[in-house]
Amino acid sequence: MPVLVVVSGPPGAGKTTLAHLLARRIGCPAICRDEIKEGMVHAAGDFIAAPTDELTLRTLPTFFNVLQVLLAAGVTTVAEAAFQDRLWGPGLEPLIAIADVRVVHCQVGPDTAFDRIRRRQESTSRRAHADGHLGDRRAYAVGHHGFQPVRLDVPEIEVDTSDGYRPGLDKVVAFVTAGR
Repeated sequence: MPVLVVVSGPPGAGKTTLAHLLARRIGCPAICRDEIKEGMVHAAGDFIAAPTDELTLRTLPTFFNVLQVLLAAGVTTVAEAAFQDRLWGPGLEPLIAIADVRVVHCQVGPDTAFDRIRRRQESTSRRAHADGHLGDRRAYAVGHHGFQPVRLDVPEIEVDTSDGYRPGLDKVVAFVTAGR
């Protein structure tokens, strides 16, 4: 069976960066929820992002459909999103039958995550994302602490992304590829 590496964590936890690094090291695609939505924005024309906008609602099933197609074809895949357990769980349950699922939980303090989000807003096109709802540092910290990580009965590892990776990238790759 192919491996499905689920990279999860709250916004600003370093998921996308780690997902792309893992995909390159493993030699497989990285499917990132935000990148799917960004692609949809190009076809949407005049679009204003909001937490429950039409593209956000369309992105969820598209993300899981893409994973289903790749895994059914035998493609090891890294999947990344800031979904909480209530969204990851139902989307991942059907994939457990066709993939060896491994979860990588990205962790970082709320101040570091907030600073990363603010830098990202300033340096890249974020037309697809309603990051403005994250509010100020204190409001963001409440949501950050309330983040519910994906919980499945599959192997999982926690990775602190505050300054590099702890455990290191080699150990994370070894976890993902164990038994292969």
